[in-house]
Amino acid sequence: MNVRFILAGLLVMAAASEVHSQATDSAWRPAGQARGSVRTATLDRKSPSGTSPRQTIPPSSKGSSSVTRVTKGTGTLPNKHGQIWREYDISPYTVRVTTTKRSEQAIVDWILLETGYEAWHGEPLGILSATSRTLRVYHTPEMQKTVGDLVDRFVANQGESTAFSLRVATVDQPNWRSKAQRLMRPVTVQTPGVNAWLLHKEDAAILLAELKRRSDYRVHSSPHMLINNGQSTVVSATRKRTYTRDVVLKADVWPGFEVKQGEIHEGFSLEFAPLLSVDRRSIDAIIKCNIDQVEKMVPVMIDVPTAVSPRQRTKIEVPQLTHLRFEERFRWPSDQVLLVDMGMVALPVPVDAKPLVPGLGIPLGATPRRADLLVIVEAKGLAADRTPQTSRRPKRTNSSYRGRY
Repeated sequence: MNVRFILAGLLVMAAASEVHSQATDSAWRPAGQARGSVRTATLDRKSPSGTSPRQTIPPSSKGSSSVTRVTKGTGTLPNKHGQIWREYDISPYTVRVTTTKRSEQAIVDWILLETGYEAWHGEPLGILSATSRTLRVYHTPEMQKTVGDLVDRFVANQGESTAFSLRVATVDQPNWRSKAQRLMRPVTVQTPGVNAWLLHKEDAAILLAELKRRSDYRVHSSPHMLINNGQSTVVSATRKRTYTRDVVLKADVWPGFEVKQGEIHEGFSLEFAPLLSVDRRSIDAIIKCNIDQVEKMVPVMIDVPTAVSPRQRTKIEVPQLTHLRFEERFRWPSDQVLLVDMGMVALPVPVDAKPLVPGLGIPLGATPRRADLLVIVEAKGLAADRTPQTSRRPKRTNSSYRGRY
């Protein structure tokens, strides 16, 4: 009998212990975790094997948690491709260039242009960073050599200004080529409809003399300018043109609607960025040309009825535009002249159409004029060297450069 009482007491004590264990388990279980699931915890101590586990950065407490696993990494830069760290002193260039606040940006832009953007955003790992005095590069030895050669082109000339003759001109008819073809050597251009040639300076002078005799030859920019090596300059001529873009019905204003005005800047913009070689015998240059012209304004009648004028209407305008977008990189010997023909395009400097009927203010049947756009680039040497006693006839050399690359 006593044995039965003892066994019953042991069973009661075991049941009470199980209930207490379940209550304790529910006290620390995270919200949403099913009962009986396996508990895991990250301990900030060494594992039994003696190695520290990889630390995981906890998600931000603000907003929703990140779904991407983020780690602190190994703490060292990967160099399985043989990357090396180099720092280039670019202060001899940057302290001389005062035409822009961040002259070192031109060095970075030319490096990216020469090597390609993808070379710094994939495999192998690369770093390119510049301050006003130092260019820091982390990449393979082959890339370091490319960067070093390019930086030398900036530092060797110490940002000295080079005089350039940059003419933006138009000719109404492209028949000027018939006499000039024998003077020009063609250069490869990728943009459809655009042609380019190289001329010796003596032949370029003959061509300009022939063009100036034509009544339809017009120059749209000041030809002479000073440009720091590697920097860019912009030549532009634009005008603002306003038009009625839209109307908004408003009962509290007279005549029951509000006119919305729009603006269009038409004209041309030419950007030129030259970079000379260390020995100044060759020129790399980026030429960008943009032309915007309003061909005509297409009228549209809009109904704007009011209680006083239920049949009231007003006119808005929809602009019909023409654009030119050109960007190419060229390389040519500095003792020769580059001539780029953009083709028959909209006039870089817009002019208002003249009426076909005298005394009538409406240009019946008038269309915007087109012309053959020419860009003529010639290097004149360093600005400090442009003195009368240093004029020498350039030698003609058989250069291996074939224009753009």
